[in-house]
Amino acid sequence: MKHLKIKCLSANARSPERKTDGSVGYDICACISEIIIIAPGETKVIGSGFAIALEPGYAAFIYARSGLGIKSGIIPANCVGVIDSDYRGEVLIGLKNTSHEPFVIQDGDRIAQMVICKCALPEIVLCQDLDETIRGDGGFGSTGSN
Repeated sequence: MKHLKIKCLSANARSPERKTDGSVGYDICACISEIIIIAPGETKVIGSGFAIALEPGYAAFIYARSGLGIKSGIIPANCVGVIDSDYRGEVLIGLKNTSHEPFVIQDGDRIAQMVICKCALPEIVLCQDLDETIRGDGGFGSTGSN
């Protein structure tokens, strides 16, 4: 995918932006008309003010900004948000405050990051048996603790 079409839905919307050449994530800014306060343990949905048009076979994934998550306890409410290629509505960010302090969001604050990925969409085939592996059905620490 060479281009990502962005439609601004508000006059104060900011286009997603990579801050360095090596950045994979595009920072998403809040597009709000008044300050939002997220109380400890509370979840709020924050608008971005834009919509995107992904090509079929691609998805956008919404992740926490590492500084917000680690320093302030502000993380996506659903861990990772998924935007499908056929969605054309506003990109909305559900944020949860996992800290013990209220968190203030103002218009233009960077609140999340968006990563665009090509996704495999295989046809599902139901079967009676799966091929054997050395690991088998071992999980949750079955390969060791180190």
